[in-house]
Amino acid sequence: MAGIDNIRTGHPIGTSTRSSVRSDNSTENTESAKKTTVAQDAVSLSTQGKALGEMHNQMASQPSFDKAKVAAIKEAIANGSYTVDPEKLADNMMKFEKELGGL
Repeated sequence: MAGIDNIRTGHPIGTSTRSSVRSDNSTENTESAKKTTVAQDAVSLSTQGKALGEMHNQMASQPSFDKAKVAAIKEAIANGSYTVDPEKLADNMMKFEKELGGL
């Protein structure tokens, strides 16, 4: 029988030294096992589940941000023409905090 040390060292695993003795009953058990049927598991999705899967696939195939808008902002920052409206920024920060339940 192969020990755990053989597996760790990469040595080939030998066969077991246990003897397998079949009795006359083992033939009968094998034949009865062949006659029995095995139930198969099955899964079926509802139409809502299928629709949700399709929506997930569509969203996964689309980028999570607008590449053109990001490129335009990077360009504006690089050439110094990007300006920040502090009042609009503050309003958006407050709105975000309210949505989180902070204020």
